[in-house]
Amino acid sequence: MTSERDDQADKGASGASRTFAALPERVGDDTSTFHRCLAEVSRIPGLEPVPEPADGDSLAWGRSVRRAVCEAGERGLVLSEASFEALLEAAVQDPNPSFNRWFVEPALNAYGYRRVRAGLLERLRGGTDAQRAGAARAWYWTALHLEPDGASAEHPGALELDGATDRTVLVREWNQAALREFVTNEDLDVRRCILPGLPLRTSAYPPELHHLVETATALARAHPDDYIRHRVEIQVGT
Repeated sequence: MTSERDDQADKGASGASRTFAALPERVGDDTSTFHRCLAEVSRIPGLEPVPEPADGDSLAWGRSVRRAVCEAGERGLVLSEASFEALLEAAVQDPNPSFNRWFVEPALNAYGYRRVRAGLLERLRGGTDAQRAGAARAWYWTALHLEPDGASAEHPGALELDGATDRTVLVREWNQAALREFVTNEDLDVRRCILPGLPLRTSAYPPELHHLVETATALARAHPDDYIRHRVEIQVGT
């Protein structure tokens, strides 16, 4: 998250100590897709209307929409089936790895761990690079506890699905897919966003993937990106 810092620091060429965010923000400045997501979320029934600012300020609009979702969730927002994709894609496209929580949390409460994680896993495996990176940022928040007084689904059976309330559901599948993606996908944003949540110990994977753990570690240690080189040492030690 942008407000959290790792215990360790790196030093630049000047010798000055630098700290790195525990989770990275998005590389690049593509706001058009997130704008469309905000528009979709703002149309969810039960939310206070949040019109787009006249000046097109995406930061201000994002804050307003997230606040509306949070406040509606605290009031016991009832989410329709159609609202699932709007919330999940907003969480994926949100450039801020802390504030995307406000889209993930109501989706978890209403639809459960399995539904939300399956949607993120689908994007990791078959989405665009922007979706893969965003799914990794959003995945961080899928470990939150479900709040019984939070948002709920229009159809109560949503949380009766197998694994819907199991905090370990799909974790192994995610880790294996994320490891493969980190090794094979050269996109900087994808690698930066996957790495913080990627277990880099062979015990977390079946024997046939052990070689990829070694490959991922070596790749990260030799990577030209400062964040990736710093992050891998946090996770495996020097």
